[in-house]
Amino acid sequence: MIQFLTRLRPIIAVQQQIRHCTVPVTPSTPTPTPVAAPHVPVLCQTAIEYLEPRPKGKYIDMTFGAGGHTRRLLDSCPEATVYALDRDPIAYELAQRLSQESAYAGRLVPLLGKFSDLPQLLTDRNVPRHSFDGILFDFGCSSMQFDEAARGFSIAHNGPLDMRMDCGRSGGVSAADVLARIEEADLARILRVYGEEKAAKKIARAIVEARGALQRIETTRQLAELVASVLGDGQRQDKLQRPAHLATKTFQALRIFVNNELNEINYGMLLAQEYLRAQGRLVAITFHSLEDTIVKRHINGNVIEGVANPLPLKYCGHDITHDPALLESFVQSNWQQLHRHVILPDATEIASNSRSRSAKLRAAIKIK
Repeated sequence: MIQFLTRLRPIIAVQQQIRHCTVPVTPSTPTPTPVAAPHVPVLCQTAIEYLEPRPKGKYIDMTFGAGGHTRRLLDSCPEATVYALDRDPIAYELAQRLSQESAYAGRLVPLLGKFSDLPQLLTDRNVPRHSFDGILFDFGCSSMQFDEAARGFSIAHNGPLDMRMDCGRSGGVSAADVLARIEEADLARILRVYGEEKAAKKIARAIVEARGALQRIETTRQLAELVASVLGDGQRQDKLQRPAHLATKTFQALRIFVNNELNEINYGMLLAQEYLRAQGRLVAITFHSLEDTIVKRHINGNVIEGVANPLPLKYCGHDITHDPALLESFVQSNWQQLHRHVILPDATEIASNSRSRSAKLRAAIKIK
């Protein structure tokens, strides 16, 4: 574990250096006007079945997105209440609109922020810990984010290389800013750890050389083409043996770094244990191995000092060792998994929603 944390400390230092750099930061991406989102929620009915919503129950949708899971949850149990959290201001506005519909008035509470903002958001609303009947996670980017070129997440849509899930609302730096400032060794480490990219050193060197030639990488197309030129014309496949763009892992790594995703997921799992009542239910949907491993290890109790072991995480600025009571609750696993094997979408769902192909669902009960 110490070795893994040591590997990540330079990455954490890079985050701090970039965020406090005096070089001007790219302005926030203009917030697009919310529209009726085409996002199709993955494993939606299965997730609701494992949550087992009950009358007057209280639930948290930690990743509201376009609201598909929340809407299904509220429809399945007309007396339930859902607190809908999302760091994306577009998703937050969609939640506000949904909360004003007559069928959901008074039963949907929109919350704007990251997982690590949740304690303060609930404190502001006088919501105590250990008071929720279920918590749902649907990790990763939503279709809304991937399909909007201005957000800079997608290889398929050319746009500014931003990747900030909150549109820059809380500051932070864009992916373009990272590539403009980062040292080659640090970039290689990020690509290797967060993207599981075997050619991390070659790609990092090419990016730094391009920067040295006064070619700032500012769009998704520029980055995708640069990575493709480095790796050649060969074909790649993902872990499900599907064709994948040569730059997919680079994009994943930068997105995770810019949004501090793995540390937020780790903290979100800790909060789930803290805010669920005894016998409350957790449902988590993941889309790649880094996310799934964090969830699996928390459920199995493979956690050391609040960190999923042995992933290279350093817990997003929240040092729970300063809160002995909180730390004590994470010494051993308080979860009982509700199924024997990880749950995958069936062929019918994959045929109707190709983005569900890599999804995995895990569900558990908080036993005390």
